[in-house]
Amino acid sequence: MCMNFIKKIPSASEIIEELPVPNHIKLIKKERDREIKSVFEDKDHRFILIIGPCSADNEDSVCEYIGKLAAVQEKVKDSIIIIPRIYTNKPRTTGEGYKGMVHQPDPSKEPDLYKGIKAIRKLHIRSLSEYYMVAADEMLYPENYQYLIDVLGYVAVGARSVENQQHRLTASGIDVPVGMKNPTSGDLSVMLNSINAAQSSHTFIYNGWQIETSGNNLTHAILRGAVDANGNSIPNYHYEDLFHIAQEYEKQSLKNPAIIVDTNHANSMKRYNEQPRITQEILMSRKYDSLLQKMIKGLMIESYLVEGKQTIGENVYGKSITDACLGWESTEKLIYDIAENL
Repeated sequence: MCMNFIKKIPSASEIIEELPVPNHIKLIKKERDREIKSVFEDKDHRFILIIGPCSADNEDSVCEYIGKLAAVQEKVKDSIIIIPRIYTNKPRTTGEGYKGMVHQPDPSKEPDLYKGIKAIRKLHIRSLSEYYMVAADEMLYPENYQYLIDVLGYVAVGARSVENQQHRLTASGIDVPVGMKNPTSGDLSVMLNSINAAQSSHTFIYNGWQIETSGNNLTHAILRGAVDANGNSIPNYHYEDLFHIAQEYEKQSLKNPAIIVDTNHANSMKRYNEQPRITQEILMSRKYDSLLQKMIKGLMIESYLVEGKQTIGENVYGKSITDACLGWESTEKLIYDIAENL
């Protein structure tokens, strides 16, 4: 057998019992969840901004960043709901590289999944407790969702996971909004089928249990651009793309149709500094067309304290060790620009 069983990981209930959410914070989380859900149900017309580092690699720098977001949130609260990205699992195209805090709570040390699971839960609880910010994370491993079930306000399913059956079925049992990214091929039918599957009820095996889900009516689309057979990026944030996707979405008769546009990845051709320009174009398209105004609920933006990216070992505080991000000055300006142009 080609597996070395290193240590048994405690169950989600054991970890939650060890690291509980304080009762007064549960009330704050409940209210924040209600606000976010209301946007996707078209009951609240504020704009969603899912923003933060490509990967959460250091608790202190991520929390310093979230503290800055919290201060800006107060100033734009009438028009924008900010959801910080605390992405603790990272898919790797070749399998190589930093896989996120859940694998390596310290990027310079060897993987330790037990310490990692506790580290990511502590980070999400700290965001809630100190800044009253409910965060987003990517559901890379469906079985790990249980460790964060009571702290997450938004879940994303990535471009490489959106066709996976277990991701779709698990999303159907989550009670916060779940965004399904278009696959790297750009095939819209895959994304829409995934939304359809997650909005339906299912019976399946999950963490050793037979479970039944009720379906998640707040599952929706995330547009992140595509990559062709030659490795070239194909953006899908231009007006013609957005209008076509919105029309195709409407034909499906899915519940609560909604689109979040990712301004980085293939949409920016990984040119992180293009994100403000792309944002302005999306906002203009949204103003121009009533269908887009209704359906585009928000944006996903990658930013951190220091712009760009670094390699592990450079140790620049608050600078991404995965995809390059906007720096804080550009981020703060961008958020205010969005608030003025909705």
